[in-house]
Amino acid sequence: MTQSILTADSSVGSWLDDPIGGPILRDLLAQGGQSADALRPVRKLAIKRLVKLSKGQFPAELIDDLVRRVAAGDVPASAAATDAPPAAPAAAGAVERPEWVERIDAGRFTGKTVIVTGAGSGIGRATAARVAREGGRVIAVDISEERLDDFVAELAGADIVPVVANITDDAAIAAIVEAAGGQIDALANVAGIMDDMTPVHEVTDAVWQRVFAINVDGSMKLMRAVVPGMLERQYGSIVNVASEAALRGSAAGVAYTASKHAVVGLTKSSAYMYGPSGIRVNAVAPGPVITNIEAKFASELGAQRVRAGMAVLTDAVEADALAASITFLLSDDGVNVNGQVLASDGGWSVA
Repeated sequence: MTQSILTADSSVGSWLDDPIGGPILRDLLAQGGQSADALRPVRKLAIKRLVKLSKGQFPAELIDDLVRRVAAGDVPASAAATDAPPAAPAAAGAVERPEWVERIDAGRFTGKTVIVTGAGSGIGRATAARVAREGGRVIAVDISEERLDDFVAELAGADIVPVVANITDDAAIAAIVEAAGGQIDALANVAGIMDDMTPVHEVTDAVWQRVFAINVDGSMKLMRAVVPGMLERQYGSIVNVASEAALRGSAAGVAYTASKHAVVGLTKSSAYMYGPSGIRVNAVAPGPVITNIEAKFASELGAQRVRAGMAVLTDAVEADALAASITFLLSDDGVNVNGQVLASDGGWSVA
């Protein structure tokens, strides 16, 4: 058997497709009751990225051990029972696509105060972290104090003001604005929730109201609160996080889909109203992203139709990739962009 050349920098897909690495990794997954399908969303990422993404399930020591075992050709005896059919050998001279590497522009947000909701996890956390690392003062908003504390600790020394708040509550909105002080340069409305994939004849009032309260009302309330100050200064940038569900009907249930269409309407109307006043309002429509938002199917019809619509789903990306799109629009780099919905979806919207 030819010796495999796999490292911690090799992609998860390269590991799974390798004649030695594949059996070793699948055996490890099988021991935890998982199959290789669990790693499909992260196939293109370097396997070392699992250390952070897995939240302790793939510690650095385990990755080091996998590299050692594959170098030694240590295929487990149980591989025959747990391994999938061998992948076709890679074409001679095949080159693995380079992994995207975030590039920080150290002064892009210097002197600016930016409110970011949902800052405790996922896209919100990645966006808040990037703004902070690029010199901005971040008002980091999340409903979870524990997640915010962890975020602040991770970026010790950065200018971050954590605010535990429910964005559907008017008093909480006032507290967020007060924490920001007299100058608010930008707002990233990232906080949001998924629905339960129900179509309109099955959706409950509770699901509809909760999804709209957070995805639409919360975004509107914060925009309403920050725009007056932006009008006074004739300057500001707002980015709302929509979704692929704002561009198509097949990505979620009726509540989530309608809420994200509403976010686009909120974005476009505001861009038109305030554009001449120096305030830019745009939206980003993510495709599949590795976050802590989980899809739950409470409807047989919803599950069947949504899964059919996801047949052309692109590979999921890490939240940092969405933060790159959001911070571009938030920053002065997006100076000539207003009223747009940027589909940051790996091409899903054109499939």
